[in-house]
Amino acid sequence: MKTIQAIKHKDQAWKFMSEKTTFNNPLVLVFGNRFLLESPTLYEEIKTMFPDGNIVFGSTSGEILGENVFDDSMVITAIDFENSTYVIQSENINNFNSDSEQLGAKLASKFTKEGLKHLFIVSEGSLINGSALIKGLEQHMQTTTITGGLCGDGALFEKTLASHNENPKKGEVIAIGLYGEQLEITCANYGGWSAFGPERIISKSKDNVLYELDGQPALDLYKKYLGDKANELPQAALLYPLSLRVKDSTEVVVRTIINIDEKANTMILAGDVPEGSTVQLMMSTVDDIAEGAAKAGMYAMRSRTKKPDLALLVSCIGRRLVMNQRTEEEIEEVIEAIGKQAAVAGFYSYGELSPFSNQLGCKLHNQTMTLTLISE
Repeated sequence: MKTIQAIKHKDQAWKFMSEKTTFNNPLVLVFGNRFLLESPTLYEEIKTMFPDGNIVFGSTSGEILGENVFDDSMVITAIDFENSTYVIQSENINNFNSDSEQLGAKLASKFTKEGLKHLFIVSEGSLINGSALIKGLEQHMQTTTITGGLCGDGALFEKTLASHNENPKKGEVIAIGLYGEQLEITCANYGGWSAFGPERIISKSKDNVLYELDGQPALDLYKKYLGDKANELPQAALLYPLSLRVKDSTEVVVRTIINIDEKANTMILAGDVPEGSTVQLMMSTVDDIAEGAAKAGMYAMRSRTKKPDLALLVSCIGRRLVMNQRTEEEIEEVIEAIGKQAAVAGFYSYGELSPFSNQLGCKLHNQTMTLTLISE
């Protein structure tokens, strides 16, 4: 496996991190600021650089390249698989009446299952219910690992963009299927957030919309805990996500509030919040988040037989907001765990897709560092 990486800052030219060589049919990942991805000539610009490539775009809440995190930029990672192959499929949520599960099922059904090692998802992050998307994907992917992320839009929550071999647009979900006997792919995720305050029972919800906790309006109760920060919703919610434990389960996932509906007095989360589940407020510190990233790296490495050639990182925007100017510390922790030989790329997201450590079934996470480590 070979890689070429490049970066373009706003109003500047592309800068290649190593000598640009010619690849045959490379997978070209382009992660960038939403406003830069809206350029009407962007696809043709990248296609000129990689005429034989298949190009996947995704908007971000921060771009990861090497040990650095950037804003107002676009980053390219072109991957030349020497002993493996890949297939890319895409669908748009606007063609499924906003049914994320149906979209996921359709997307997964388009892949040949024989030899499929892994599915990496680059999904729009404003209209998709991540939990339902995974449920649909796994209807046809029971034995295939799935990772990836929901695209970001900084902390604006206005719109997110993604595409395959065309200019980025709203509503797109892209799946990259990796095939090959020599592929070694491992994945892991970890948070670093701590729960506080009383546990509450979800007494009324529908899919990813939360209406009531313990019989009280959920948004009113949440605002009460936030105090003055309630005036900064929905952005302030990124600092105080909810831990979610489904009834009769010991697994805990984190759910971020991605929007609020003042008129309906509800909270919209990145994934499902089933009635009867237990939720609790969460918070974190810079050191806890950095330690969580280190653990994600350790978990992703512990079952590997080879060092990774490529590391795809998807981390949550909420982690960025907590870490602020120290954000790159979590990237550095990952690199220390996986080794400096790997090309590192990724983005800050509105949601992360990954199994729990040593499990197959994928989950939607928020506020985690999620790793996908690849080698041939």
